[in-house]
Amino acid sequence: MPNPSSPHSPAHLNTRRRWQTVIALGAVALLTAMGLLVHGWHSPPPAPVVNHSYAEALEQAHNGKPGAARVLYQQLSRTDLSDIRRAGLLAELVNYPSAQALKILDGDLKRPAPLVQQAAIETVSAMVPDAQRSVLIGPLLDDPDQGVRFCAVRALLGLTPDDLGLYYGSVQDAAEQYRSTLASQPPSGQSQVELAKLFVNTGAIQKAFDALDLALKLEPHNLQAALAQVQLLDQQGQTDRSRQQLAELLEKHPQSARLQYALGKWLLRHQQNEYALLAMAKAVELEPENTVYRYDLAVALHDLHQLEAAQRQLEDILQRQPANRRARTLLIRYWQENGQLQKVQVLLAELEQLNPDDPALQQGL
Repeated sequence: MPNPSSPHSPAHLNTRRRWQTVIALGAVALLTAMGLLVHGWHSPPPAPVVNHSYAEALEQAHNGKPGAARVLYQQLSRTDLSDIRRAGLLAELVNYPSAQALKILDGDLKRPAPLVQQAAIETVSAMVPDAQRSVLIGPLLDDPDQGVRFCAVRALLGLTPDDLGLYYGSVQDAAEQYRSTLASQPPSGQSQVELAKLFVNTGAIQKAFDALDLALKLEPHNLQAALAQVQLLDQQGQTDRSRQQLAELLEKHPQSARLQYALGKWLLRHQQNEYALLAMAKAVELEPENTVYRYDLAVALHDLHQLEAAQRQLEDILQRQPANRRARTLLIRYWQENGQLQKVQVLLAELEQLNPDDPALQQGL
């Protein structure tokens, strides 16, 4: 008769099988828990909740609708946007400055996506004051992508040494790389205009003139090159030659809004403000949708104490482009000067609806 305590007895075998089952289940549970824990360590953070589509956010920001800044920031928090869509949203961010906007821009300047980085550089250039711009853009002077480096050069080239601070030397080095690259390429009107800017930056004025001469030989109707030459002549004190060249251009292209605007700016520089108004008004008449021309006309009108006329130009801009923060904040200042406080309150309320974190509201504009 078998001993009950024998290791081969049925009771002992059943007990051993139960323990083996318990141990196996415990091991499975432990492995499952470890798998979940490891997955939790390495899984990406959950995507932010987005309540508006890309198209809705873009339309709301572009057309200056209430809540535009919030939905724009929300879209830019997404991790699944294509580079081209992200660049499109960054272009709209110009009208919605805030600490959050700067944080977004800082992240996108560092994003390894050249299209996004260049869009962020353009937005920083339009949004951030000169003295702060180099802090954000300066690191990109060493970016591995050549297009990004040269975009950074263009954004910083006109700043003073004080504004560039620690990046002054880096700008000069990157500008020289840009110059060498342009010089090594087959010449074109655009490349020669860019070369002229780089030569002016280093004080090589004759080389700048030579580059613009070549641009016009290659492309005789290149107004950008022709106007760059007019401006350079004026800067070098060759006022008569500058004026004559501009007059010749206008004689050939009397219906060019760009040339009429350039004439207005030239006349303003030479304190001929009344005549400048006529030229700038003509530019606006020829190209009524151009808000840059209209904005500068408003400023010129204001400087000649034609406040109501200046206000009308800014109001026209806002009717065409409700998101245009630059025109809105200037109109607020002009209405403050004129004591129209009720209109000031309306514009401030609209600005707060667009972007409650706008620095202009924080500063009590």
